[in-house]
Amino acid sequence: METAIKEPTTSKSNFKSEEYFINMGPQHPATHGVLRLLLTIDGEIIKKVEPDLGYIHRSIEKMCENNSYQQIVHLTDRLDYLSSHINNEAVCLCVENALELEVPERVKVIRTILGELTRIASHTLWWGVMGMDVGALTTYFYGFRDREMINDIFEETCGARLTMNYNVPGGLMQDIHPNFVKRVKEFIPHFRSKLPEYDRLLTGNIIFQKRTKGVGILSKEDAINFGASGPVARASGYSCDVRKYHPYSALDKITFTEALDTTGDSFARYKVRIAEMWESLAIIEQLIDNIPEGDFKVATNAVIKLPKGDFYQKVETARGEFGVYIISAGTKNPYRVKFRSPGLSNLSLLNHIAVGGKIGDLVATMATIDIVVPDIDR
Repeated sequence: METAIKEPTTSKSNFKSEEYFINMGPQHPATHGVLRLLLTIDGEIIKKVEPDLGYIHRSIEKMCENNSYQQIVHLTDRLDYLSSHINNEAVCLCVENALELEVPERVKVIRTILGELTRIASHTLWWGVMGMDVGALTTYFYGFRDREMINDIFEETCGARLTMNYNVPGGLMQDIHPNFVKRVKEFIPHFRSKLPEYDRLLTGNIIFQKRTKGVGILSKEDAINFGASGPVARASGYSCDVRKYHPYSALDKITFTEALDTTGDSFARYKVRIAEMWESLAIIEQLIDNIPEGDFKVATNAVIKLPKGDFYQKVETARGEFGVYIISAGTKNPYRVKFRSPGLSNLSLLNHIAVGGKIGDLVATMATIDIVVPDIDR
């Protein structure tokens, strides 16, 4: 009698892939703060990314209702702390516009110079950490080397290196330091000689390009639909620089080129920020020898009261469009304050551009979105 040979008990069903979940963060170096990402993955392939916020929520918008207009300025540099001077400027501009208060030309020029120095300082930190996220540790030290020169200038004039607290409604806390112009003029040629070094070290690196080209692609249409702004949107061909379309302070007196790309991938977002550093240098160079004489502040009441109504002001931070929306009831405190932070809108598209990639690609993609968690989770 013939004996039947039994088939192996192992069937193809045993090797079917299954989705499973892992936590990335909230204590993870690549999330740059207490951001938790819940990843649904199939092997190394990402199926879904769910950001989980709330780990650093401080209710800043609610706190503004119980503080004077002078006091709420100093809460905004605790949002995107790498754009603190620009955030402070946004609140001051909103209050000044509501009061129909014209600040001196000297104030406008100084604010613009400090704002562009802030942008460069933020981008140098981003560049150093971007390289480190994908394995290039040397960039971290190079980026901080140049950022320290800017921080030294800030410390001498503003008294702080990170959270400036230098802008006040009506002008500036105090005039610039006597060394300010000299030190800024020393920084310009120094940094202009270092930017090509950034390209030699990282931009042209074939490993870095393979980690970023074709990764995390965002179309122009999706950038608009998600409300993206800043370098994230401009890398997808969306022209949206607030400095160009709604100039504030002294930005209407200078010329610069809006950094744009149409590729929309992580490498494009990287290149846009490199181009922005060149343009910020050009802006500073146009203004540093043309700081007008005059007062650094106009007189305001000790207690500022805005007229009843709604007031809005937007500016261009290192991460994109930051908006300040104030509802005033005519008292010394705002009735309601809402901040439009660029980080929240930019983070919302992470799932859209990360699905289908690998976990390593997610790290590179997040780095080019340039997340600052307190700006998102406020």
